[in-house]
Amino acid sequence: MTTPATDRTTHRLPVQNAALLYGVVFLLVGVLGFVPGITAGYDSLQFAGHTSEAMLLGVFQVSILHNLVHLLYGIAGLALARSAGGARAFLRWGGAVYLLLWLYGLLIDKESTANFVPVNSADDWLHLLLGLTMVALSFLRGRDRAAGTTRL
Repeated sequence: MTTPATDRTTHRLPVQNAALLYGVVFLLVGVLGFVPGITAGYDSLQFAGHTSEAMLLGVFQVSILHNLVHLLYGIAGLALARSAGGARAFLRWGGAVYLLLWLYGLLIDKESTANFVPVNSADDWLHLLLGLTMVALSFLRGRDRAAGTTRL
C-alpha cells in the first residue's frame, strides 16, 4: 500500500537531471567569477569588454556581464529543469546559444570592441564543449515509471 507522501514523490527524468546539473554549475561559475582569488586579476574586473583582465581560475576571461549571464543561465536551468520539456528546451536552445558564442569567439578580433563579453581562446573551446554536450543531452530519453513507456 502506498502512502500519500509516496504518491507526491516526483521522479526526474535524465534530461531534467542534466538541466539541473548544468544550472547548478552555471550558478556556481557565476558566483565564483565574483570571488577574488578564484578569479585572478579581480581588481581589473570590468562590466564588459576585452579590457577586463579578470580570469576565472586563472584561465577564462570574465567580466561582470559574463558572470551575470552565467547566473541567469543557472537560474534558467534550475527553473526549467522542473519539467522534461523545459529541461529539454534549456539544454537544446542554451546549447545552441553556446555554439553561436563559440563561432562568434572564433570570428572576432579578441582585442577589438566586438569582444564585449569578453572571451578568450579558453572560453571559445569551453563554449564549444558546453554547446555540444547541452544539445546532445537534450535528446536524452527516459522511462516514465508510472506509465512504463519511453519518453523523449
